Amino acid sequence: MSRRCEISGKGVMTGNNVSHAMNHSRRRFLPNLHTVRLQSDILGERVKMRLSTRAMRTVDKKGGIDDFLLNTPDRKLPDEAKQLKRRILKRQAAIAAS
Repeated sequence: MSRRCEISGKGVMTGNNVSHAMNHSRRRFLPNLHTVRLQSDILGERVKMRLSTRAMRTVDKKGGIDDFLLNTPDRKLPDEAKQLKRRILKRQAAIAAS
């Protein structure tokens, strides 16, 4: 399982630890990821995702996972989020057709 947010695409960054004597050693900056289950109203189920805390706040602000994905262009979404968006759109079309 990669250390990457499934919504924002935020991942591991690298940099240096710098001591007082200005010695540099490599280090990794890990994103603050949490495994959460978000309720999708259109799908009628809970979707398990690995999100950064910033992405969770954004999803809450936009009104839930459905509204966030439907109002975000595909070019800004990672592959996992695009797959979920396609599932939501397909389900939404099936509901509208019936």
